[in-house]
Amino acid sequence: MEGSSASADVIRVASSSSLISDGGSLAVKVIPLQPPPAPPSLESQSAEVYGRWAARVRSMSAMDWMELLLPCTRWMRNYRLREYLQADLMAGITVGVILVPQSMSYAKLASLNPIYGLYGGFVPVFVYAIFGSSRQLAVGPVALTSLLVSNVLTPIVDPSDKLYTELAILMSLMVGIFECLMGLLRLGWLIRFVNHSVISGFTTASAIVIALSQLKYFVGYSIVRSSKIIPLVKSIIAGAGNFSWPPFVMGSIFLAILLVMKHLGKSRKKFRSLRAAGPLTPVILGTVFVKIFHPDSISVVGDIPQGLPKFSIPTGFENVKSLIPTALLITGVAILESVGIAKALAVKNGYELDSNQELFGLGVANICGSFFSSYPSTGSFSRSAVNNESGARTGLSGIVMGIIMSCALLFMTPLFTDIPQCALAAIVISAVMGLVDYEEAIFLWCVDKKDFTLWTITFIITLFFSIEIGVLLGVGFSLAFVIYESANPHIAVLGRLPGTTLYRNVVQYPEAHTYNGIVVIRIDAPIYFANISCIKDRLREYELNVDSSTKRGLDVGRIYFIILEMSPVAYIDSSAVQALKDLHQEYKPRGIQIAIANPNQGVHLLLSRAGVIDLIGAEWFFVRVHDAVQVCLRHVQNMNPSSPKVSDNTASKPKRQFSFLQSLWNRQRDSDGTTPAEEPLLPHNEVVQV
Repeated sequence: MEGSSASADVIRVASSSSLISDGGSLAVKVIPLQPPPAPPSLESQSAEVYGRWAARVRSMSAMDWMELLLPCTRWMRNYRLREYLQADLMAGITVGVILVPQSMSYAKLASLNPIYGLYGGFVPVFVYAIFGSSRQLAVGPVALTSLLVSNVLTPIVDPSDKLYTELAILMSLMVGIFECLMGLLRLGWLIRFVNHSVISGFTTASAIVIALSQLKYFVGYSIVRSSKIIPLVKSIIAGAGNFSWPPFVMGSIFLAILLVMKHLGKSRKKFRSLRAAGPLTPVILGTVFVKIFHPDSISVVGDIPQGLPKFSIPTGFENVKSLIPTALLITGVAILESVGIAKALAVKNGYELDSNQELFGLGVANICGSFFSSYPSTGSFSRSAVNNESGARTGLSGIVMGIIMSCALLFMTPLFTDIPQCALAAIVISAVMGLVDYEEAIFLWCVDKKDFTLWTITFIITLFFSIEIGVLLGVGFSLAFVIYESANPHIAVLGRLPGTTLYRNVVQYPEAHTYNGIVVIRIDAPIYFANISCIKDRLREYELNVDSSTKRGLDVGRIYFIILEMSPVAYIDSSAVQALKDLHQEYKPRGIQIAIANPNQGVHLLLSRAGVIDLIGAEWFFVRVHDAVQVCLRHVQNMNPSSPKVSDNTASKPKRQFSFLQSLWNRQRDSDGTTPAEEPLLPHNEVVQV
């Protein structure tokens, strides 16, 4: 080391090792691995955390508190009137026009009166604009949540009963409470454990079930209420004798109009307004047709109460226990759908979004909505996409949506009486067709068969068993894959790249050198109780499977050194510590030595406190893999003193000819006590760390 004598840097390897046959000691010059610092006490750690928290609180200004409690102030304080106002107004009007017919359609899907869909698009929209952190997310009734409400409440009570509506409103309160709790407890990270393929498979199957459930308004006869495809198909086939042509023709025409307008609005910029006008078109055309011709075979929405919802406290609390599973499920869907969409839109528009704040905002919106007769609301994928494409810059667009909905409730409900039910069904089917993500399945088949299997499992279970079971098992399989990957970490055998001191995976780099008697192992994961058994089994395999044909150096017939490269190991637990001790005791009688290279500070500290360093020997802990290999290889060579020293099998090769400047440079480096960057494996009688 610079500034000190060479003798101070020499670490003597004990001559009592059974692997050194000449009985002498060997000078090996390396930079020693520094001992880990003493860990701070629990009191000091607590004081440090509290100090940071207190300092952060003291540094927060009144405006910081306002932004924390009311996220809308973030965009209000920097609002650019000329630049943002027109875009927000146009986006709000566009999505508001879509929201009116869609909210009625989704209420019918939930087996509720259409007025409750309008209520769901009123108060929650205003509240989310204040407490939500996303500036483009469009909140209100959605198809999947509506279907879940219908599935859980229909077996409990008949949809025509007043209790049915009360329970739907109560569920909004429960969902809001769960979302607020998750936001306050900062549990938004849970979304990371759900694979995207699970979400895609679940939404694809749900879209098919939703579309089939709406066919009853097309075919003109009743279809059984179910979230399973087999009962739906059987019911459709069984009632074929009651098929009615007028609603089928009208519904098919409306669906075709919607799909054409959506396609033109997506594919051509000059027709972008058609996508926004799409849901309103069948409503207007259908209402005009019914008012003119009064067809008896086409069912209509019927009377819808006029006026804004009144404040009322939800009732039916005696049924809370039976509603908890579905409320949790809807909360999970809100996390998967709303937070995922909101984050994607935030990245696209260049601002950061806190998923916990987002959950809290959705929760407050549902709680407030439940006091104004709203059933569960959440972020809509389709309306959020339209809102973003229409140029929404801030939450003002959401306030404009709420104003349009309030105008519809105050002045337009008498006009909704003659809306054909098949028109609303066509709106639902058109919306959910975009959720059928078959392209994702094709992509996963080509890229990752494991994720394709997960997609297929979730899709089939949701389609044939129910949406609830599909979500639970899909998330369960997703977590099972996470656990499996964690319990079976990637372990690589390393070799030295020619002409360097770098060690890489020999599978990825077949030209990398390995050496007889030594195996270098890299564990690419934390080591803890779940994967330690797998790691121990793999280490035993590497000890037994010795392929000397691909190795270099003196052929000793078996493994004498196992070097663990621990730089990727971020954490180890007590089980891993005990396993290292067991391995050392197991290897010692067989003359195998464990060496550890480059442990991080936390791992090094834990190994020191557990006595592993004293057990294995401090001389077997190294700063880098190259030091460990050189020390171990010198031991292997000293097993047979009469054999020639072997380094890289390059002894017979002619020495490299250096130019005058290169020779001068190397001499100066030698005079400084340093070595070239690309040092040979065994350059002299000493092994030097650079």
